Amino acid sequence: MRPAILNPLFAEVAALKGVGSAQVRQLARLKITRALDLAFHLPTMVIDRLAVDTLDESLVGRPVVVPLTPARHERGGPRSPLRVAAVDRGGQWVDLTFFGQTANWAQTKLPIGVEKRVIGKLDRYGQKLQIAHPEVLAMDSAAPPGLREPVYPLTEGVTNRRMGQLVGEALTRVPALAEWIEPSVIERYGWASFTESLHAAHRMEGGRDRLAYDELLANQLALLLVRADTRARRGRALAGNGRLVQPLIASLPWQLTNAQNRVIGEITGDMAQAQPMLRLLQGDVGSGKTMVGLIAMLTAVEAGTQAALLAPTEILARQHHATLTKVAAGLPVRIELLTGRDKGKAREALLADLAAGRIDILVGTHAIFQEAVAYDDLGLVVVDEQHRFGVAQRLMLANKGRVPPHVLAMTATPIPRSLALTRFGEMDQSQIDERPPGRQPIETRVTARFEDVAAGLARHVEGGGQAYWVCPLVDGTEDADEAAATTRAAFLKGRLGEGRVGLVHGKMKGPDKDAVMADFAAGRLAVLVATTVIEVGVDVPNATLMIIEAAERFGLAQLHQLRGRVGRGSGQSVCMLLRGEELSETARSRLKLMRETNDGFRIAEEDLRLRGAGEILGTRQSGEEAFRFADPERVQKFVTMARDDGRLLLDRDGGLDGARGQAARVLLYLFERDAGVALLRSG
Repeated sequence: MRPAILNPLFAEVAALKGVGSAQVRQLARLKITRALDLAFHLPTMVIDRLAVDTLDESLVGRPVVVPLTPARHERGGPRSPLRVAAVDRGGQWVDLTFFGQTANWAQTKLPIGVEKRVIGKLDRYGQKLQIAHPEVLAMDSAAPPGLREPVYPLTEGVTNRRMGQLVGEALTRVPALAEWIEPSVIERYGWASFTESLHAAHRMEGGRDRLAYDELLANQLALLLVRADTRARRGRALAGNGRLVQPLIASLPWQLTNAQNRVIGEITGDMAQAQPMLRLLQGDVGSGKTMVGLIAMLTAVEAGTQAALLAPTEILARQHHATLTKVAAGLPVRIELLTGRDKGKAREALLADLAAGRIDILVGTHAIFQEAVAYDDLGLVVVDEQHRFGVAQRLMLANKGRVPPHVLAMTATPIPRSLALTRFGEMDQSQIDERPPGRQPIETRVTARFEDVAAGLARHVEGGGQAYWVCPLVDGTEDADEAAATTRAAFLKGRLGEGRVGLVHGKMKGPDKDAVMADFAAGRLAVLVATTVIEVGVDVPNATLMIIEAAERFGLAQLHQLRGRVGRGSGQSVCMLLRGEELSETARSRLKLMRETNDGFRIAEEDLRLRGAGEILGTRQSGEEAFRFADPERVQKFVTMARDDGRLLLDRDGGLDGARGQAARVLLYLFERDAGVALLRSG
């Protein structure tokens, strides 16, 4: 149950003064639906105005608050602006200019001879001083002159003044709350209370660090509670006997790397414990995570249970199924695929076999944890591309077993340590930091010469090679953007031949995508034009050329993932970053780093630095709500301390039942980390 003290904050915006249905819809465009959203809707800047009695040239370009007396109203044609000539207390003339207003409005709002308080930016128009669209208040108005005005993110139909009013009303609903931060942290930074800090942040007078820490503490507490709950559940030890894993390893045409052997030892060691495993496996593109995942799943099968592999997209699920089936061929193990596309009798038969225990390993999309999908005895869940799934989704799949299954999460997007703590703080972590033998580093080049790249592609294809050409868009815009997959595919078909070029993008139907991918994998197509739908999971060793058009439009993490689609065989691979003529400094830095290194972990750290408060993981499909206050810089600064603070609370200060714990319960609900706590039976 949400603490009653927070109920006023969770009221719908329609409950606020003067908010009708039209404004509800306007605010919804900003994802503002409750008073809480308004209270957490911080300004991006502040306008400091100077209060003066007289105007002069030195104030041009400055926002001012000045008493003015209107002297005459001037109006040209019907399309001309309304001008009000006014004079200050020292005799200086200034024009007040309004678009879309009538003479009647001016007579009411700015009657001649009546002094008014005028608020706006002083400019020069020709030889005259001018204030365009000022705010006008009566001299005796109870309203403040607005010397310091926060500027909020807005949407059509909502002015900054109105947003300020709404935020002000929402802030009156924020109660004084008991302190949940460890006293030594408060003392170290000299922080005010949560409520005082929130008010200060809206005035742009500090407070933001404290709010970011509160948010990170709520996040870390929720993850620690997930971990504690998982550890408290009685799972089951799964020890393999080697009957599947040993013949698999013996059949491989290469040796596992030291890094693979190390993490396999960590994973099988976890699985041999009764406590359910909760482990994150990070490995750069091409480091051999899939093989590690297969060995873990075969270990679960050896122990008499089933395993499930969850992938974020259908393309990746099908790729995994094809890879696992090929590598495990000859082993007495049944591996099946289930996606949302499977229907009818075939699906029913597959589900019946799964429930009866006749399927050992099930690969699929989120369809594999739907309610209708029942396992005979699920022992291990492997989640690929972990950053695209939230905690709640992980737990849904974990509830499919007779007892809580072991969970292994894998990601090919290396995650900086600070972000790994915020997203996956409840997990133990393993890292594959070594490439398989025989794999050469990918050579990366940057160019703006489109014709040279197209000619080089033609030579590559004539020599029997295959290539990817990735575009940021599916279709061109009204600006005739050529960096679109459909436009580029048509161009390349004309240059290379209709039958040599395939096209794949997210708007295509699944079977159509599969057919094109199959033709490319089989070598029937020389070039695959695609959007980022191929970012993960596509494995065609003969494709040794990757061309990324408009490369400056992609984030570092995406560029690195896309580059990883080549370099999967023993031959030298090349990644061409085809850039536009004009580059921002950030884009230039990104492309320079891509040219310098293939190290995904270095790239991830730099991506965090360059993106600032942008998309932290290079994907907006993280499965979790983004932070409101904790930008990447504050995440790096505070997350370790917040984690230690959360541990202190749970281990020393009486957990959620102690005095500080009661305040922390309010914190969890305030930052909406309570859903996980409810799932855990810990809240």
